[in-house]
Amino acid sequence: MNPIILIPARLGSTRLPGKPLADICGVPMIVHVLRRALEADIGPVAVACAEAEIADAVRAAGGVAVLTDPALPSGSDRIFAALQQVDPEGKHDVVINLQGDLPAIDPALLAAVCRPILISRERFDIGTLVAPIHSDAEAQAPSVVKAVCAFEGEAEIAPALYFSRAAVPWGEGPLWHHIGVYAYRRAALARFVGLPESPLERREKLEQLRALEAGMRIGAARVAQAPFGVDTPADLDHARRVLGGVA
Repeated sequence: MNPIILIPARLGSTRLPGKPLADICGVPMIVHVLRRALEADIGPVAVACAEAEIADAVRAAGGVAVLTDPALPSGSDRIFAALQQVDPEGKHDVVINLQGDLPAIDPALLAAVCRPILISRERFDIGTLVAPIHSDAEAQAPSVVKAVCAFEGEAEIAPALYFSRAAVPWGEGPLWHHIGVYAYRRAALARFVGLPESPLERREKLEQLRALEAGMRIGAARVAQAPFGVDTPADLDHARRVLGGVA
């Protein structure tokens, strides 16, 4: 298969205004994410930008930026719009959606997220990632999305049956922290963005439930640790400390 990595970015964050352009060690956050994607070395990378300011920052760093309609409702819609511009001929059959607020993501995770649709015997439409939850505080935090999946023995891939902000499933056993990075079969992405918002998506405020409610299959690859995301000023301070010796 022939993957492409697309990074949706917009300035309209309510908790951290101007988030993609937030300075981390002298470099805009979106450029850190771009660099991690390029380091993965699994396909071309482009940033799907809602505003010209983001595109300018990406291009100044030598990256590819695609301007998309600021009114698009989600990152998935944004990457699909960008895909039509950068690959109208359909050469890329796997589309990786990398969130623009993961400046310290391990580039190896971008290969891992493709594994459910590349090597699994099951026909998954979408691949994603999960990591073990290690504390009760993490399990109870609504900001940490939990994936309901069961890995048999040493299996590294399992079907994702549900996603919730609650600590599910009930009972003894591991809980899984969902990492919001996705690999779509190209046809699956086209179908997904054409679907209406679903009831459970509205209730949980989790876009991926739209796919499950429509009968699409999501495969989860397990990895050792979830990368941290930047959503608040405190997260930004943490990113500056972590990346101080990286950029």
